[in-house]
Amino acid sequence: MPSPTPSQPLHAQHQVPVREITLGLLGCGSVGTAFLQLLDRRSSVFEDMGVRIRVVGVLVRDAARPRDVPAGTPLTESPDFLNECSVVVEVMGGTVRPLELLRPYLRSGRPVITANKALLAECWDELRPYALAGQLYYEASVMAGTPVIGPMSTVLRASTFQRLQAVVNGTCNFILTRMEEGHTYAAALAEAQALGYAEDPPTLDVGGFDSAHKLAVLARFCVGGDFAYSQIEVQGIEGLTPELVRAAAERGKRYKLVAELRREGEGWHASVSPQALPADHALCTAGASRNAMVYEGEECGPLFFAGGGAGGMVTASAMVGDLLDWLIGFPGHVPLHGVEG
Repeated sequence: MPSPTPSQPLHAQHQVPVREITLGLLGCGSVGTAFLQLLDRRSSVFEDMGVRIRVVGVLVRDAARPRDVPAGTPLTESPDFLNECSVVVEVMGGTVRPLELLRPYLRSGRPVITANKALLAECWDELRPYALAGQLYYEASVMAGTPVIGPMSTVLRASTFQRLQAVVNGTCNFILTRMEEGHTYAAALAEAQALGYAEDPPTLDVGGFDSAHKLAVLARFCVGGDFAYSQIEVQGIEGLTPELVRAAAERGKRYKLVAELRREGEGWHASVSPQALPADHALCTAGASRNAMVYEGEECGPLFFAGGGAGGMVTASAMVGDLLDWLIGFPGHVPLHGVEG
């Protein structure tokens, strides 16, 4: 006899008590807004787990400003709600203010979900003990909704790391593609800013620092949990000209801003720089607006990851995924414990 089709969620059939999780959100820009929307949209997933998420506070600069968030969202300019949170999600960006707010919260042993690569890269000395304790979840910090942190922090550790190359900044991807079409760097940058792809000033993106932040995060799963952001050599795309781009194309190559980690002598060399790659290289064929990474391990061989690396809902998808991982009982993303030679 076939089993009857359930008419209620599993927890309802077995009378599993619903537990309430109190969540706080720091920041409510495009990513924070998308996170709240997705949390509301996927409420049935949490209900099927026997969980109800209650947002107890959303920290913003101006609580009176209209925002496209679910009705009843508690917007506030005071962080006092942190005291009652089971979990905190941070999407403020920057380093000083987020760390100031998260420091006492992390000391209490509670978890944090963040997309803030600058915070992870530059404040690692203070954050690393909490990461080792499994309190930090940060899948969205490198390639937004494209999962690379999860595999690197779990199954890929069985393989001996050899090399990593990645394109992890969409703004530079856009500018370089426009330059291939004949635009000057200045014109392509102005267009990127007009479309909202680049910040003002755009130095974090075009100077290579955003990519360097992400490379520092990745390196801690590849070669050592103490890997410092200061070890990365950084060169941006500001010096590229249409002539250089055109000359590369004539040789069958395309310029990409490449974040690279490779063996050099007895140690590891980490850099961010514009490189002219063969046009059929995996990093060139992923598409103009997509992030991509080639990971090489001795046992697993070369692996290719590509997908959306920016955008509110794309980033929110990874952060809600991290929330689900925490609820299931998975620890946060734990870096390597030591530094290899």
